[in-house]
Amino acid sequence: MFTIVMVLLVLGGIGTIFGFILAFANKKFSMEVNPLIHEVEDILPKGQCGACGYAGCAAYAEAVVSNKDVPPNLCVPGKDEVAKAVAEITGKVAEKVEPRIAHIKCKGSSDKAVQSYRYKGIKDCKAANLLQGGPKGCKHGCIGFGTCVNSCPFGALKLSDEGLPVVDAKKCTGCGTCETACPKNVIEMVSVDSPIEVSCNSKDKGAIARKVCSTACIGCGICAKNCSHKAIEVKNNLAVVDTKICIEKCNEATCIIKCPTGAIQFARGLSVKNSSNIKVTI
Repeated sequence: MFTIVMVLLVLGGIGTIFGFILAFANKKFSMEVNPLIHEVEDILPKGQCGACGYAGCAAYAEAVVSNKDVPPNLCVPGKDEVAKAVAEITGKVAEKVEPRIAHIKCKGSSDKAVQSYRYKGIKDCKAANLLQGGPKGCKHGCIGFGTCVNSCPFGALKLSDEGLPVVDAKKCTGCGTCETACPKNVIEMVSVDSPIEVSCNSKDKGAIARKVCSTACIGCGICAKNCSHKAIEVKNNLAVVDTKICIEKCNEATCIIKCPTGAIQFARGLSVKNSSNIKVTI
């Protein structure tokens, strides 16, 4: 009994001594945190998406307060409202943040795109991509296992019954997390004012692309030839739209009508302003 008491007293004494040491060290080496850092962090969306280029909201808050060269408008999900608030707290000037939205560059749903083989592995796009580029015949298309959906910190994506991600325009902040998660580079961030989108990512020649997907861009160039503003060109067998020209000048979307496969379509992020200016004629 005496031995047990002595052991307890010794352990208690050691614990007390170390407690005093830790308390002294904490007071001696503690660093004062700028209260503005907490103010900035409180107004950030807390998505921890990394779109600002920093490892989470706390890291960006510290950087924008502590470093005069870090601009206050790097929080893409927060848009202009957050940028202005951060600028006011830090005493900086916030440039306008262009709203962005995720665009899925693939329409190759299960009923339109062929499968090369039956995949029975882990339902993850990155894992499937390691096996001959995935089961889809088009090796540039969406694999469709929802890795992007699971990565979205704002719940702005869902997987359709046809195996393609669908963007909720009201929830999408344009943070780019899904873009980074996609192993096929099928997702890109575009301006919410972009009236036209190419919903294909294939770089294959027309005959090959059409063979594996009925809605593929075949690189025929009809869209480019019929665009009176020269906003479209074909690169690597794929139509590419100059969004700036399209937003500023397009008032008649002939490319949508002329596209033989339907690979070009109105953007889901089409603004009311632009949609009222654009008409489709045959």
